[in-house]
Amino acid sequence: MKAGVAALTAGVLGSTAVLLFLLAFGTDYWLLAADTCGITEDGNITHWTAEAEGLAEAGTQVLTFHHEGFFWRCCFFGEGHSANIWTFWYTSQVHPKHCVHGYLFPMPIVLGPFPHPSYDTTAVYRGFWTAFIILAVAAALVGGLLLVCGVPFVSARSYKVGGGFLIASGSLFLLLILLFVLWKELVADFQKYILLERSEVCLEDTPVHVFYGWSFFLAAAGVPLSLLSGLLFFLIGREMTESLE
Repeated sequence: MKAGVAALTAGVLGSTAVLLFLLAFGTDYWLLAADTCGITEDGNITHWTAEAEGLAEAGTQVLTFHHEGFFWRCCFFGEGHSANIWTFWYTSQVHPKHCVHGYLFPMPIVLGPFPHPSYDTTAVYRGFWTAFIILAVAAALVGGLLLVCGVPFVSARSYKVGGGFLIASGSLFLLLILLFVLWKELVADFQKYILLERSEVCLEDTPVHVFYGWSFFLAAAGVPLSLLSGLLFFLIGREMTESLE
């Protein structure tokens, strides 16, 4: 009975963690930023597309909002919007948005000479981040599949191996979060990183407001759930093995 209750608790925690990890992986809101690049003293927009020119009137500030994740890096314009995390809530965003593939960013942007003069050296960091997040999601899916197959048959081996995969997934996501915080707080030059495509028209001292995104918080919430679920399943499997011996 106790093992059944523990397995049920671990299953609920594990399934919630896998769902959070999939949402964090599939949504492009790890990094949020806003800037005023291209707004001149008379209020005219000097960058991006002509459609954005209709958003500004003389004396009106138009912000460019950026959000990015594994798959996409997007931006949209906002007239009279404030630079805070709630502006990036999906229903609050101003459409249309402009998106480019994000999982290899920052890599040289082919807008002129190649490699682009604004090549960002944090591309190496992004490569490791990309590899780790793929491994973490794969470990979560494999662990969840093993447990789904093992629970109906009360398989001790499936419990231990599936729990191990959940622990590995939680550990990898924890590493991802730590790398992300380190990158945001200490490593990256966000004025250069966010304005990379517009380096030829943006001033170096353009203020950029940077926030942790919703995807980041989803991953952070899933880490303790995954670790606890994996540990419970592993202990249940080990106890079942010892009882059979």
